[in-house]
Amino acid sequence: MANWHSKTAAVSVAMSVAMAAISAMSATCAVAAETAPRPAGAPIQLALIEGMSGPFANAGAAVERNLRFGVEQVNARGGVKLADGAHPLELVVLDSKGGTEEALTQLRAAADRHIGYILQGNSSAVAAALIGAIDKQNSREPGNRELFLNYSADDPALTNANCSFWHFRFDAHAGMRMDALADVIQRDMAVKKVYLLNQDYSFGHDVSSLARSALRAKRPDIAVVGDEFHPIGRVKDFAPYVAKMRASGADAVITGNWGNDLTLLVKAAREQGFDAKFYTFYGNSLGAPAALGEAGVGRVIAVADWHPNAGGAASDAWYEAFRARFPAAQDDYPVLRMPLMIETLAAAMNRAQSADPTAVARALEGIRFDNGFHASWMRADDHQLIQPLYVMEMDKAGTRGVHFDNEGSGFGFRTVLALPAERTVPPTVCKMKRP
Repeated sequence: MANWHSKTAAVSVAMSVAMAAISAMSATCAVAAETAPRPAGAPIQLALIEGMSGPFANAGAAVERNLRFGVEQVNARGGVKLADGAHPLELVVLDSKGGTEEALTQLRAAADRHIGYILQGNSSAVAAALIGAIDKQNSREPGNRELFLNYSADDPALTNANCSFWHFRFDAHAGMRMDALADVIQRDMAVKKVYLLNQDYSFGHDVSSLARSALRAKRPDIAVVGDEFHPIGRVKDFAPYVAKMRASGADAVITGNWGNDLTLLVKAAREQGFDAKFYTFYGNSLGAPAALGEAGVGRVIAVADWHPNAGGAASDAWYEAFRARFPAAQDDYPVLRMPLMIETLAAAMNRAQSADPTAVARALEGIRFDNGFHASWMRADDHQLIQPLYVMEMDKAGTRGVHFDNEGSGFGFRTVLALPAERTVPPTVCKMKRP
């Protein structure tokens, strides 16, 4: 493990959350907004560059909701406190249509508007291109620098061999997630044959290789009976893939699929009565539980940094506040790390007393943030957030450990393994070049 505390003194930013305050926030964000003076300074813009149209538009919309929730929470408390006074945050949504070239076009548009903060995550390939472009931009124009905040792009290389001072990842990377899943697979002795199915791009290939490595280390008796990749966002019917899984004799599937590629996959599995276990990175998200229904009970396992049934009064209150803000069943996809990314950014700006991306980047290194039920820290060595991870299993709402369901489906997830932050710390080979 890298000695994450050796390069910088960790800055403790504790946000003690009193239950009465959380309950008030749960009732309405408007009430919370009245408790703090409105920030008078010019808004600090955050550019969300994401696929808001195209095959993963639903995933883009979910990201926007979660980030907007974080922005509203910061602004309700009076915004960020800089040397010249209080400023609100403002989310600016730029549609990349899910493509790399369009994302780079939107990045240039953000630079032209002197927006210093870029938010993206729903593609490691896009994230890698953005990091490269931001590195060049910041070198060419030191007076117009940009900082990249990554909430979901999980390719381990982004905080390892390809790490950048200008990039901070707030999600566990694919290796960290796979290690947690493998801990559960290790004790599931019913699993004898595994089929690997993933999207055909960098992240999907990472999941495949990491799964093979984890199985060799923890369950060498398991046979990998299929290792297949499919075009990302282009498959409309996964029935042929499910037929191959069935023919292989697989009793478990490991997949990093997300968005519609996951929803359509599990829907095809349900329709064909394929009753293997699905070990997923995102099986709790965006319509997957509803698509599976009863067929997913006890068979779908997912891994995340948090989930609604993680437990505890503070966690429950936070989830209820999110649901009060976004009450529609189809909007019931809270991703804690996204609002916490905004909260942590605000804490770093407060510490730096500046919105300058270079000053804020230095303030983010080593920062600790605790919202009262989820403590995390940003490792300075590689800009990888270290936080708890949960492995969970799908079941009917109302059963033990499943107080809340997902998207009104009647199905939710219970924790089967909770890893504290110190148990999730990965090694890194990052050699950070700082300005």
